Amino acid sequence: METTHIESAEAGYGIALGLHRDRAAAGWKPLGRKIGFTNRGIWPRYGVYQPIFGFVYDRSVTFAPEGRASINLAGLAQPRIEPEICFGLKGAPPRSKNPAEILGAIDWVAHSIEIVQCALPNWQMKVGDSTAANGLHGALVVGRKVPVRDIDDLAGKLPLMRVTLRKGDTIVDSGVGSNVLDSPLLALAHLVELLGSLPEFPPLIAGEIISTGTLTDAAPVAAGETWSTQFEGNELPGLTVSFTARFAANPL
Repeated sequence: METTHIESAEAGYGIALGLHRDRAAAGWKPLGRKIGFTNRGIWPRYGVYQPIFGFVYDRSVTFAPEGRASINLAGLAQPRIEPEICFGLKGAPPRSKNPAEILGAIDWVAHSIEIVQCALPNWQMKVGDSTAANGLHGALVVGRKVPVRDIDDLAGKLPLMRVTLRKGDTIVDSGVGSNVLDSPLLALAHLVELLGSLPEFPPLIAGEIISTGTLTDAAPVAAGETWSTQFEGNELPGLTVSFTARFAANPL
């Protein structure tokens, strides 16, 4: 059977907004946003050639201040792992391309790992498919929060931060902050601009978590595996994530 795609980002966002409102009505608490496809190097692999965003919720975010987490993959379609940089906002970021001005709206920085998902065969999609699916968000692990004031010249260091991604003891990939629209701060700047063109979505506010997109390619994960990340330098600690697949018992 031929797959029917949603061609435009705008059409997909309309579907995503309906999903978000339904989730909020059902008691899901939005904690922030995820930005996707900020890594230009992976665009041809997935058929999406622009950044997107989705919401993250209390039911999809796991905080791991000690650097370890367990994530249940049950119900996630073709899950993949993405090492990212995450921000905690202390105010609404300005519409600016100046990293220092964007940094002024950020309270803390952390390493995060997002688990993305896709129900389409072989992860081949149109941009509208990805926006309709809440930015392909499945789960987010947020590592130790480091106050921005504790890292000298964070705006300069973010593009240079290098992460190594491992499955068990095997190195799978590595990447740097500049892979993400030249800097995670510029990824956040792009989100501000994007939301300005989508007034039906709420603007960014203080307290939101913003994960800025994968520094590496997205790698498939499965239950029983343990993956880890390590950064060069000591600005951000890595994360270790173990995966399970526990389906809830059927109600009687």
